[in-house]
Amino acid sequence: MKNMITLSVVALASLASNDISFAQAKPSTPATPPAASATEKKPEMKSETAHATVLMGKVTSVDAKAGKLTVKTKDKEVNMTTDSKTTKAALEKLKVGDTAKVFERGGTVIAASPVKAESKTKAQK
Repeated sequence: MKNMITLSVVALASLASNDISFAQAKPSTPATPPAASATEKKPEMKSETAHATVLMGKVTSVDAKAGKLTVKTKDKEVNMTTDSKTTKAALEKLKVGDTAKVFERGGTVIAASPVKAESKTKAQK
């Protein structure tokens, strides 16, 4: 009987020490991401992972209250919108005819700022 109690205590002690080591181990992450469901649309996924594009050009139209901006670059004219209050505040600083640097992703303005004439000449050097 005494050996049985000793054996039980040793077994419980070893299990308790194993649980402690498991508690300290970092949680494992799955090696492969979960499969995309069939209902997901690819274009939405593409816009989420798409990188921001930096555009530099002349402002041809700006409506800060509506969050709309049109910039003419060297080869095209790009129409963009935004819903962000901070980005709309940045659009208020732009005027038609200004040269602007605009960060956009999928037609949505992320950030915009006017470019000073000095910065333009430094960039060309």
